[in-house]
Amino acid sequence: MYRIACSVVPFALLVISASAVEPALKLEKVVLDGEIGKVCYAVTAADVNGDGRLDAVAISEREAFWYRNPDWKKFTMISDAVPTDHVCIAAGDIDGDQKVDFAIGAGWPKNGGSIHWLRRGETLDDPWEVHSISAEPWTHRMRFANVLGRSIDQLVVSPLNGTDLGIRLLAFPIPDDPLAGPWKPVVIDGSLNRAHNHWHLSSEDGPSSTIVASQEGISLVEKENDGFALSRLAAGSEGEKPTELGSGEVKTGKFGAKQMMAAIEPMHGNQVVVYIGDAIDSNMQRITLDDTMVQGHAIWCADLDGDGWDEVVAAHREPKANGEPPGIYLYRAEDKSGKTWNRQLLDAPMACEDVWCADFNGDGKIDILAGGRATHDVNLYLNDSATTAARP
Repeated sequence: MYRIACSVVPFALLVISASAVEPALKLEKVVLDGEIGKVCYAVTAADVNGDGRLDAVAISEREAFWYRNPDWKKFTMISDAVPTDHVCIAAGDIDGDQKVDFAIGAGWPKNGGSIHWLRRGETLDDPWEVHSISAEPWTHRMRFANVLGRSIDQLVVSPLNGTDLGIRLLAFPIPDDPLAGPWKPVVIDGSLNRAHNHWHLSSEDGPSSTIVASQEGISLVEKENDGFALSRLAAGSEGEKPTELGSGEVKTGKFGAKQMMAAIEPMHGNQVVVYIGDAIDSNMQRITLDDTMVQGHAIWCADLDGDGWDEVVAAHREPKANGEPPGIYLYRAEDKSGKTWNRQLLDAPMACEDVWCADFNGDGKIDILAGGRATHDVNLYLNDSATTAARP
């Protein structure tokens, strides 16, 4: 399992400016949707039509779309079928027919926090059926993972705002009959506040663990016997107000033989940070890559140049005080210690709300899918970076 130890070791660092070096990473922008709606809340990837290629999926405040690979034709799954705004989406085979379905969170932020699942129609040109799962106030993020140690994954849902008693981090096992239900949630933690996002770690010897970015920092929730245990991995950002505390986004990756977490801190914050260590635990070294973001809102770890060391993709969604527009940036370590990083602008203006990294065109390189808030766009950035030799 995952080792938990003492406090995180801080290490502040300024990255090299984009103008100081030759860009190491090259990606080609493909606009999938120039005007999805008022906002693109979330993106994901799934093989919707079963042809072996990943399609792009995105949601606006009132619609859900998939974009067919490789011609990127846009198909509408639902429109005005659940309460506005749609805020999160997750792909999984819910009805066991070996075809992808989707769970979707709606009613953001105060229209009920309803949770639904989408089942395809008779053809992929038809609107998808909408079926109810449950409702949880302030539902904000969802992912499929086996956190309960069952035979199939559960839908794990994290709300954003909680009472003084904390938000309910929920796992919904898929019923034998997902159409009839009922979907009965299991509360796996109820102690965290302002939990903006969560991520999962698979384990070879047990259920998946859950990493949560919240006002309290970065926490690890693990199944133990008949219950769950929460451990603090990192405190995140420090401050006097709740809005200045903790973490807002978190993803995990590899830094050579070491483990890495990347985070936006605090929630909607200005800092891009990584934590590097031998294991995902509280001994990881905190390194600040950037402290100039305004409303930082998306992050991912991905090996974009194929050298075995993950880069960090991070974005902010509002312009800076100096007029610099919102954009997406790539951060690449220039040495194996992680003490020197290069920052490279990928795209601006792009008010990025969410990113998803995967190999969309099957060339063995990781591409980047991104959805914009104020820019209302959905873009795919195809990776044309040269493969770099593995670092010693």
